[in-house]
Amino acid sequence: MLRWRLVCILTIVFLVLGTIAFAQEILPGVPRNEVIIIEDPSGRSLDPGRFNLWGGGLLSYSTGLQQLCLGALWYIDPDEGIEGDPWINLLAAEPPVYNEDYTEMTVKVREGIHWGDGVPFTIDDVIYTVELLKAHPEMIWGAYMQVNVAECQKIDDYTVKFKLTKPNGRFHTVFTVRWSACYILPKHIFEKAEDPLAFAFNPPIGTGPYVLKSFDPNGYWFLWELREDWDKSDLGIAYGIKPGPKYVLYKGIASPEKKVMDQMAHELDIVHDLPPEGAITLYQNNPKCVTWFDGWPWAHPDPTLPSLIMNHEHFPYNLKEVRWALTLSLDIVQVALQAYNGCATVSPIHVPPTGLYPGWYFDKIEPWLKEFTLKIGGEDYKPYDPEISTKIADAVRYAFGHKIPDDPQEIRKLVGYGWWKYDPEAAGKLLEGAGFKKDSNGKWLLPDGTPWKISILCEAATRSVMTRAAAAVAEQWRRFGIDAQIDAVEPTMLWNRLNYGEDPNTVYWAWCIETWGGHPDLFWFLESWHSDYYRPTGQLTVAKNPMRYKSEQIDKVVDDLRQTDFFKETDKIIDLGLQYIKTCVEDMPIIPIFSYNVFTVCDETYWTGYPTSSNPYTNPVPNWGNTRFMFIKIQPVAKE
Repeated sequence: MLRWRLVCILTIVFLVLGTIAFAQEILPGVPRNEVIIIEDPSGRSLDPGRFNLWGGGLLSYSTGLQQLCLGALWYIDPDEGIEGDPWINLLAAEPPVYNEDYTEMTVKVREGIHWGDGVPFTIDDVIYTVELLKAHPEMIWGAYMQVNVAECQKIDDYTVKFKLTKPNGRFHTVFTVRWSACYILPKHIFEKAEDPLAFAFNPPIGTGPYVLKSFDPNGYWFLWELREDWDKSDLGIAYGIKPGPKYVLYKGIASPEKKVMDQMAHELDIVHDLPPEGAITLYQNNPKCVTWFDGWPWAHPDPTLPSLIMNHEHFPYNLKEVRWALTLSLDIVQVALQAYNGCATVSPIHVPPTGLYPGWYFDKIEPWLKEFTLKIGGEDYKPYDPEISTKIADAVRYAFGHKIPDDPQEIRKLVGYGWWKYDPEAAGKLLEGAGFKKDSNGKWLLPDGTPWKISILCEAATRSVMTRAAAAVAEQWRRFGIDAQIDAVEPTMLWNRLNYGEDPNTVYWAWCIETWGGHPDLFWFLESWHSDYYRPTGQLTVAKNPMRYKSEQIDKVVDDLRQTDFFKETDKIIDLGLQYIKTCVEDMPIIPIFSYNVFTVCDETYWTGYPTSSNPYTNPVPNWGNTRFMFIKIQPVAKE
């Protein structure tokens, strides 16, 4: 249906473009050739006049606030980074410096940066940010500061020493942007606010190169203008390069069809995401189209791992034999085809197959995966299939006719390495060994004789590929003999039910594994898997452990990571990561499926210099905080 609607839309667009000229102004006084128009995937900000990121509330992260305005001490890019290094010192002049036992962290910030209203940025802003949050644990990051910070000791106007309550060699990561982070707030503005939570922070003032010019009171668009003193912004001081666009417009768009239509009309420069067929339509019909890969599989693989998540406190998901049986009953090739038109980057292990992780983890672990065995029916069984990526490529050639490389190594770079075998017979033996039986109709019964039913809870229309993936999994499990259905709900309901975990017959299609992409350290998500943070079913889970998984081996990995140097002990960090991966393969606490591939599509009618796989200087997905680095690379297209 979507494909047919896109064909109709393209026909209309071509007819319209043949008879009218492009609009010369997007908004009054804003020439089209001076503004880059970017999709805001949140669609509409429910409280558009609120910009207080630290106070929380109904604000969007995708309006330009974290991309253009607010600045953080550090960034880790999920790709190669603006200067070929994923680690980026932005407000900070250098990486953090810890003492020997990780109870102190010293931060030195850059000199010369000014806030958007002309006030100098100093270490006082950093200290005030931490002390304000510490005094208000109900603010975002407040409880973290209260638990971790004993004292802020000012050394000089540009240096602070944080004295920590306990050893924590990862304290800096709260100030380090992956997707977002604890941004530094302006002391001279917030110290005048009577209530820092209720304070709207309108207009927002940041260290970034843009200031808010206007916004739609209904929440559908936000217009930013380049600062006259851009050279005193964080990007200006750090790089000395003037951003290309004078204006940046973040705009909520209602539907995939509208996004395609707007970009075909060259009135939308960056589409955040589309269903695969929408992106392919643009690629095939718009000669100005730019995607991450120039051809199949097009999309940017984010360092996020959508998975099938089961609460281990509900029978039978407490049994690893059951979790492994569910894994071996999946035909991952068909799941990739149905969800992503084959444009999925699959992962058999519990880290995303993206960024620099193939070299750090996948190449190192694959020989072990090939020899890994399960005990099935008293015999050793090797479940890993290293040829899955080739099978996906062959299926895509047959189903869609896309041009795909012949070299298996190139294919692995695009859609992942191997995955687990599709082997319903082996899966059945695992279940039988756990006391399951089939009825006369070939349907699986639990050990107590009741029919086995699974509801797969997934997102509804907001992420269609996730809904389609869940439907594909349900189809596979029904074929295997389980009464499986999907329950597509709004995102807030999905995450709320996932985090409390009170659904006894439910598997959640979601993610709890998110990595830096540009750094091998897994502590960012793995810390909350430590048993110290365990919360029973019915209580809100801590961060990234909705499956309520407890493992002494994982506890040791987390404890050891706390005592490793983030910057100097890369080999040890990777070794600990490999220990984590092996433990997860043994236990299969969740079933990893593929990275979250985002079909960000850019248009080069007015602007050029977008990041791509051949020039991977940053993540192009526009709701990420890292995309601020695009704006010093993006420049106007030369007039013909």
